[in-house]
Amino acid sequence: MNARASTPRRRFYRNSERAWLGGVCAGLADYFGFNLKITRVLAVVALFMATPMAIVAYLAVVVLVPAAPEAAAPRVDPEIRRAVRSSPSQTMADVRGRFKALDRRLARLEKHVTSSRYQLDQEFEQLRD
Repeated sequence: MNARASTPRRRFYRNSERAWLGGVCAGLADYFGFNLKITRVLAVVALFMATPMAIVAYLAVVVLVPAAPEAAAPRVDPEIRRAVRSSPSQTMADVRGRFKALDRRLARLEKHVTSSRYQLDQEFEQLRD
């Protein structure tokens, strides 16, 4: 099994939960990780710069791209979203600290499992049974 087969595929869906019209801008923002307001502003700019093409493209996406099913809709904790918006650098520092703590814990676990003491304890357990 290769890495590509094990990674989940992202799909582009219209997000009808955060939609104003058809959910296209919300779907684009979710798919690419953009800010929804900026995506909408860019859509309005595109509408003013190339009105017929922007309208045709928007309607084509509304017709051709399905709305996001419940399972595909991203589930983001509102507390995390609020923390990232209020202080992104502090939130990233907190996440980094948590990952470092988890990495240290995993290193201790790996050290224990690969030690000769662990193997000896396993052999004693087998003798008891």
